[in-house]
Amino acid sequence: MSLSIPIPDPPRILIVDDEEAILETMSYTFMDVYEVFTSSDARAALDILDEHAPVACVITDQRMPGMTGVEFLAEASKRHPETVRIMLTGFADTDATIQAINDGHVYAYVNKPWEPEDLKQTVKRAVEHNHLAAENIRLVAELRNTNFFLEAVMDRLGTGALAVDSQGIVRAANRPAREYLALGDDPRGTSLPKVLEKLGIDGLGDTVMRLFDEGEGAFEEVQVNGERPRRLRISAQRLDEQVGSVIVFKEVSHEPLRRRFEEVVASLGQVAGDLRPSLEDALSQLGEVARCAGELGVRSPRMAELKERVSRAQTAIQNWLDVDDLVAREEYPDAQLLLDRMRVASRRWPDPDALPERVAQLNQLVETYYESGENPRKRVL
Repeated sequence: MSLSIPIPDPPRILIVDDEEAILETMSYTFMDVYEVFTSSDARAALDILDEHAPVACVITDQRMPGMTGVEFLAEASKRHPETVRIMLTGFADTDATIQAINDGHVYAYVNKPWEPEDLKQTVKRAVEHNHLAAENIRLVAELRNTNFFLEAVMDRLGTGALAVDSQGIVRAANRPAREYLALGDDPRGTSLPKVLEKLGIDGLGDTVMRLFDEGEGAFEEVQVNGERPRRLRISAQRLDEQVGSVIVFKEVSHEPLRRRFEEVVASLGQVAGDLRPSLEDALSQLGEVARCAGELGVRSPRMAELKERVSRAQTAIQNWLDVDDLVAREEYPDAQLLLDRMRVASRRWPDPDALPERVAQLNQLVETYYESGENPRKRVL
């Protein structure tokens, strides 16, 4: 996507002179190659520039009533700096020519009387210069937009990355890398050893160099202490001798908690007898997992996902316990409410296709009660 304005075809030029005969002669000279606009009034010419921008080239006389060519070009330069400016001068206008070059940033000046072919070549070069400048603006805008989107995408990744050039200078660091490594300052432009040294992790520099030598697939885990202790899995890869390398940091502080969470969930599927004591114990253990996750203070997509999974599992267990209580305690509990809570619990359980056996029985009891209206008033879990 480019924010630059498309180049008109044919290119547009503007001629400003208070002599109508000169305007007619120049229009005839250039009309076969360019879209020509003319004005005998310099102030009106500024409005033409605004209305028909982009204009590739403007040609103006110096001596005009109301506004001199120097004044006109200086204002045109402010409003439309990309428009190439040419001034027509007489031999007596040396001072004005110098002022035009300084104030109006004139591309060229043409002495009167001019040779038509020389003027054509000057205008042709001016238009080509304008096209090159416009193309450069377009390419810079595209590069800026590409970099903007690339940085936005990289910042949304769950993995931190440091890009290092062939001289060992950090050239890019996405947001996860800055957060995981607690980089207070922008590391770009700093040598990699200095960036790693600031982290205060013993032997981190040696670890990274070793990973470079071991190649793709190699990784090591390091513990980062400080205000927010966290564990990182590091891998490194040389891209090209001329390009540089990339160091990847994956936040894995959640993994011990994830394993604990999965063990709690799996254990419920192995209970053969009464399930309620195991469910109540699981609620307690999941609460501990949630507490530990919160105390770590790690902000990463995987930690956020773990917290969400723990919360959903807690909701499922609490719903099962509540429904079991309602069925046993009340003669005619709200059947639709029971059914809805069982459905919510099934959707929130980490593995809806592998519910604990007693939960499946409770689900069947609720569906039967919903259809028949007969409540056996007994605990299932």
